[in-house]
Amino acid sequence: MNAMQIAILIFTLIEITNVLTLYFNPGSKIGNGVGVFTAWEESKHDYNIHSLIKYLVNWVAGAKLIFILISLVVVFYGSYQVQLLTTLALIISILSFYWRLFPAIKKLDKEGHIDPKGYSIGLGRMITGFIIVFLIVTIISL
Repeated sequence: MNAMQIAILIFTLIEITNVLTLYFNPGSKIGNGVGVFTAWEESKHDYNIHSLIKYLVNWVAGAKLIFILISLVVVFYGSYQVQLLTTLALIISILSFYWRLFPAIKKLDKEGHIDPKGYSIGLGRMITGFIIVFLIVTIISL
């Protein structure tokens, strides 16, 4: 197994834990569950809002599942070139986190709507770590 396959597989395994959390324990405060948002508990008092949030959480989990399965195909059946392009695609797609998601969660964290406080910073560091690993693996693999 080459470095790209290992990096993609590790990322995929982490994403599998995300999907399991979102499907089976969405209110969790670990594994990127939505329980870190104080609005999760508050939404339970409004059936329509909570139903929408649960739908969106399941939609995100389903979208992640698509990426997981495609990543597994790439790891086990993709050519070297496909794996290289996949690491580049993962870098670009993960970078999109900083366009909309990070500013939003950082603002919510600052306003006290995230528990535990500072969660957005840890999440940002984790995402940056993924990007750095994929960049290193891509450069090494060229």
